[in-house]
Amino acid sequence: MADQYAYSGDDKRPTEIPAIRWEEPPEGPVLVLLDQTRLPAEEVELVCTDAPALVAAIRSLAVRGAPLLGIAGAYGVALAAVRGFDVDEAAAALSSARPTAVNLAVGVRRAQAAHEAALAEGGGVRQAAAAALAAARQLHREDAEASARMAEHGLALLDELLPAGGHRILTHCNTGSLVSGGEGTAFAVALAAHRAGRLRRLWVDETRPLLQGARLTAYEAARSGMAYTLLTDNAAGSLFAAGEVDAVLIGADRITADGSVANKVGSYPLAVLARYHHVPFIVVAPVTTVDLDTPDGASVEVEQRAGHEVTELVAPQVPVAGAGSEAGGGIPVAPLGTTAYNPAFDVTPSELVTAIVTEEGVVSPVTAEALAEVCARSPRAAAD
Repeated sequence: MADQYAYSGDDKRPTEIPAIRWEEPPEGPVLVLLDQTRLPAEEVELVCTDAPALVAAIRSLAVRGAPLLGIAGAYGVALAAVRGFDVDEAAAALSSARPTAVNLAVGVRRAQAAHEAALAEGGGVRQAAAAALAAARQLHREDAEASARMAEHGLALLDELLPAGGHRILTHCNTGSLVSGGEGTAFAVALAAHRAGRLRRLWVDETRPLLQGARLTAYEAARSGMAYTLLTDNAAGSLFAAGEVDAVLIGADRITADGSVANKVGSYPLAVLARYHHVPFIVVAPVTTVDLDTPDGASVEVEQRAGHEVTELVAPQVPVAGAGSEAGGGIPVAPLGTTAYNPAFDVTPSELVTAIVTEEGVVSPVTAEALAEVCARSPRAAAD
């Protein structure tokens, strides 16, 4: 169904997109980000010279996605240290920039702890800054390695659950190179299936209200030459009813101790649909996304975003005569004064999750004990 409307590109360029990098020009170290609010219209980079600039980029979603936020947070601490700013103040501001994604605070803690340890051991300011930067770079490398291992585990799980091949995968939001030090989380699994010749169709939810699926996942799928089709979020039910979905693959911003999954709003309805239609609902996330200190989904602080993201048509940043560029198209789609409910995330209970795929292996069935066991195997969890 609907294959005639699909895009299957021939672009075979490498799929990894440099979403974040550390640079040291003569005027001083900077953190360079691919501005995701400008995609897919144009590839534009932001240059952050201090933690406040990075906090602004995080809040505006110029940089986003749980694993990448962790990497960005670590680099932000290093940036403050190297440039001589107050590290603890920078760490506090970065950690609170977005409350739901646990990786952000994890990354900040990693770099901050390395900085504090170097000072405690008698190192000077420069040595402590170098330690913070080394911790950020290590986290970046670890995430790339974790991405590759998740893709391997996830593809093996798909082949076990769907031995006939020809996978038709539905995904939500964006989970590729734009959110990772590597090729992503859920998207990396779909990409592995594509490379193995076992992906028939990637169904891409547009992901209202900010269209991360339409703007970002479709962008990455096109770059990878994948067969993909874009759909409105509320069309997913008709796909399930028609028997066109073999599995749902999503990422996560926080996984609680009981296996509940906080992810981009719209994930929970997909889990309900998947359960009703007997379709596997698979979450792909690194162990750094598992928060054993948060007991259950009810304890997750869900970020509430501005109502104008719903009441106005939000487009990528566009040129404005005499004003450079500004965020959003600002086209009203509701009467002036309309209030809007705009949670950034929802929470899916563990009983609706078929499996959680991590770099340390697959958790299925999803239980608190099995999740804790996988985390215990990870040196990354121990370090954090």
